[in-house]
Amino acid sequence: MTEIPVLTTRRLVLRGPEMADFDAYAAFWSSPGNTRHIGGPQDRSASWRRFAADAGHWQLRGFGWWTITEAGAPVGNAGVHHPPYQADPEIGWVLYAGARGRGLATEAATAILGWVAQALRPDRLVSYNDTANAASIRLAERLGARRDPGRAAHDPDCYIYLHDLRRVAP
Repeated sequence: MTEIPVLTTRRLVLRGPEMADFDAYAAFWSSPGNTRHIGGPQDRSASWRRFAADAGHWQLRGFGWWTITEAGAPVGNAGVHHPPYQADPEIGWVLYAGARGRGLATEAATAILGWVAQALRPDRLVSYNDTANAASIRLAERLGARRDPGRAAHDPDCYIYLHDLRRVAP
Protein backbone atom coordinates (compact mmCIF):
# COMPACT_ATOMS: atom_id res chain seq x y z
CA MET A 1 0.00 0.00 0.00
CA THR A 2 1.38 3.38 -1.01
CA GLU A 3 1.86 5.80 1.85
CA ILE A 4 0.73 9.28 0.83
CA PRO A 5 3.37 11.84 1.79
CA VAL A 6 2.36 14.85 3.86
CA LEU A 7 3.55 18.19 2.51
CA THR A 8 3.68 21.19 4.82
CA THR A 9 3.92 24.85 3.82
CA ARG A 10 3.77 28.05 5.81
CA ARG A 11 -0.05 27.95 6.05
CA LEU A 12 -1.08 24.57 4.71
CA VAL A 13 -0.87 20.85 5.25
CA LEU A 14 -1.39 18.69 2.17
CA ARG A 15 -2.38 15.15 3.13
CA GLY A 16 -4.18 12.18 1.70
CA PRO A 17 -7.96 12.28 1.37
CA GLU A 18 -9.99 11.16 4.38
CA MET A 19 -13.68 10.31 4.71
CA ALA A 20 -14.19 13.45 6.79
CA ASP A 21 -13.23 15.50 3.69
CA PHE A 22 -15.99 14.12 1.49
CA ASP A 23 -18.81 16.54 2.38
CA ALA A 24 -16.69 19.59 1.49
CA TYR A 25 -15.49 17.82 -1.66
CA ALA A 26 -19.03 16.94 -2.76
CA ALA A 27 -20.25 20.48 -2.02
CA PHE A 28 -17.52 21.88 -4.26
CA TRP A 29 -18.37 19.50 -7.12
CA SER A 30 -22.11 20.24 -6.89
CA SER A 31 -21.64 23.90 -7.77
CA PRO A 32 -21.71 24.99 -11.43
CA GLY A 33 -19.79 28.14 -10.52
CA ASN A 34 -16.91 26.12 -9.05
CA THR A 35 -16.67 23.42 -11.67
CA ARG A 36 -17.74 24.86 -15.02
CA HIS A 37 -14.17 24.61 -16.39
CA ILE A 38 -13.39 21.14 -15.02
CA GLY A 39 -16.29 18.89 -15.97
CA GLY A 40 -18.88 19.70 -13.35
CA PRO A 41 -21.22 20.12 -11.75
CA GLN A 42 -21.92 16.60 -10.61
CA ASP A 43 -24.17 14.93 -8.09
CA ARG A 44 -23.04 13.35 -4.82
CA SER A 45 -22.76 9.89 -6.39
CA ALA A 46 -20.44 11.11 -9.16
CA SER A 47 -18.49 13.11 -6.58
CA TRP A 48 -17.98 9.92 -4.59
CA ARG A 49 -16.58 8.13 -7.64
CA ARG A 50 -14.19 11.02 -8.31
CA PHE A 51 -13.17 11.18 -4.63
CA ALA A 52 -12.48 7.43 -4.59
CA ALA A 53 -10.56 7.69 -7.87
CA ASP A 54 -8.41 10.49 -6.43
CA ALA A 55 -7.56 8.28 -3.44
CA GLY A 56 -7.05 5.18 -5.58
CA HIS A 57 -4.72 6.95 -7.98
CA TRP A 58 -2.07 6.86 -5.26
CA GLN A 59 -2.24 3.06 -5.15
CA LEU A 60 -2.20 2.61 -8.91
CA ARG A 61 0.42 5.19 -9.86
CA GLY A 62 2.30 6.08 -6.67
CA PHE A 63 1.16 9.70 -6.87
CA GLY A 64 -2.15 11.54 -6.82
CA TRP A 65 -4.15 14.35 -5.29
CA TRP A 66 -3.84 15.70 -1.78
CA THR A 67 -6.46 17.36 0.36
CA ILE A 68 -5.31 20.91 1.05
CA THR A 69 -5.99 21.84 4.67
CA GLU A 70 -5.68 25.14 6.47
CA ALA A 71 -5.88 25.07 10.26
CA GLY A 72 -7.06 21.44 9.94
CA ALA A 73 -10.03 22.18 7.65
CA PRO A 74 -10.17 21.07 4.00
CA VAL A 75 -9.96 24.06 1.67
CA GLY A 76 -9.30 22.34 -1.67
CA ASN A 77 -7.44 19.64 -3.52
CA ALA A 78 -4.30 19.61 -5.62
CA GLY A 79 -1.94 17.05 -6.99
CA VAL A 80 -0.70 15.09 -9.96
CA HIS A 81 -2.60 12.52 -11.94
CA HIS A 82 -2.03 10.62 -15.14
CA PRO A 83 -5.04 8.71 -16.41
CA PRO A 84 -4.42 6.48 -19.44
CA TYR A 85 -6.26 8.84 -21.81
CA GLN A 86 -3.90 11.78 -21.16
CA ALA A 87 -0.52 12.09 -22.88
CA ASP A 88 1.33 13.45 -19.84
CA PRO A 89 1.10 13.59 -16.06
CA GLU A 90 -0.80 16.70 -15.02
CA ILE A 91 -0.61 18.94 -11.98
CA GLY A 92 -3.94 20.46 -11.06
CA TRP A 93 -5.61 22.39 -8.27
CA VAL A 94 -9.02 23.43 -6.99
CA LEU A 95 -9.93 25.60 -4.03
CA TYR A 96 -13.25 25.57 -2.25
CA ALA A 97 -15.39 28.69 -1.77
CA GLY A 98 -13.86 31.01 0.80
CA ALA A 99 -10.29 29.85 0.15
CA ARG A 100 -9.67 31.70 -3.10
CA GLY A 101 -7.76 34.92 -3.58
CA ARG A 102 -5.22 34.38 -0.78
CA GLY A 103 -2.44 32.58 -2.65
CA LEU A 104 -3.27 29.15 -1.23
CA ALA A 105 -3.32 27.41 -4.62
CA THR A 106 0.07 28.90 -5.47
CA GLU A 107 1.44 27.77 -2.11
CA ALA A 108 0.07 24.24 -2.49
CA ALA A 109 1.14 23.86 -6.13
CA THR A 110 4.65 25.12 -5.37
CA ALA A 111 5.04 22.45 -2.67
CA ILE A 112 3.74 19.80 -5.06
CA LEU A 113 6.12 20.88 -7.82
CA GLY A 114 9.03 20.49 -5.39
CA TRP A 115 7.84 17.01 -4.45
CA VAL A 116 7.35 16.01 -8.10
CA ALA A 117 10.83 17.28 -9.04
CA GLN A 118 12.39 15.21 -6.27
CA ALA A 119 10.19 12.10 -6.10
CA LEU A 120 8.81 11.55 -9.60
CA ARG A 121 11.16 13.31 -12.02
CA PRO A 122 8.86 12.97 -15.03
CA ASP A 123 10.08 13.83 -18.53
CA ARG A 124 7.16 16.26 -18.81
CA LEU A 125 4.64 17.71 -16.41
CA VAL A 126 1.72 19.72 -17.72
CA SER A 127 -1.37 21.57 -16.66
CA TYR A 128 -4.37 21.28 -18.95
CA ASN A 129 -6.27 24.54 -18.55
CA ASP A 130 -9.65 25.29 -20.08
CA THR A 131 -9.22 28.19 -22.50
CA ALA A 132 -11.83 30.18 -20.53
CA ASN A 133 -10.32 29.52 -17.07
CA ALA A 134 -8.30 32.71 -16.70
CA ALA A 135 -7.55 32.16 -12.99
CA SER A 136 -6.02 28.73 -13.56
CA ILE A 137 -4.02 30.00 -16.55
CA ARG A 138 -2.64 32.86 -14.41
CA LEU A 139 -1.63 30.37 -11.72
CA ALA A 140 0.13 28.09 -14.22
CA GLU A 141 2.05 31.11 -15.52
CA ARG A 142 2.84 32.29 -11.96
CA LEU A 143 4.32 28.83 -11.36
CA GLY A 144 6.60 29.37 -14.37
CA ALA A 145 4.72 27.16 -16.85
CA ARG A 146 4.78 28.13 -20.51
CA ARG A 147 2.01 27.50 -22.99
CA ASP A 148 2.57 24.80 -25.57
CA PRO A 149 1.27 25.81 -29.00
CA GLY A 150 -1.07 22.79 -29.22
CA ARG A 151 -4.26 21.80 -27.46
CA ALA A 152 -4.87 18.80 -25.24
CA ALA A 153 -5.72 15.77 -27.39
CA HIS A 154 -8.24 14.53 -24.81
CA ASP A 155 -9.93 17.96 -24.59
CA PRO A 156 -9.47 20.48 -27.42
CA ASP A 157 -10.92 23.22 -25.17
CA CYS A 158 -7.77 23.00 -23.01
CA TYR A 159 -4.45 24.72 -23.45
CA ILE A 160 -1.35 22.76 -22.47
CA TYR A 161 1.03 24.47 -20.03
CA LEU A 162 4.48 22.90 -19.63
CA HIS A 163 6.14 23.10 -16.21
CA ASP A 164 9.92 23.40 -16.06
CA LEU A 165 10.88 21.20 -13.14
CA ARG A 166 14.51 22.33 -13.39
CA ARG A 167 13.33 25.54 -11.73
CA VAL A 168 12.31 23.61 -8.62
CA ALA A 169 14.72 20.67 -8.70
CA PRO A 170 16.49 19.99 -5.38
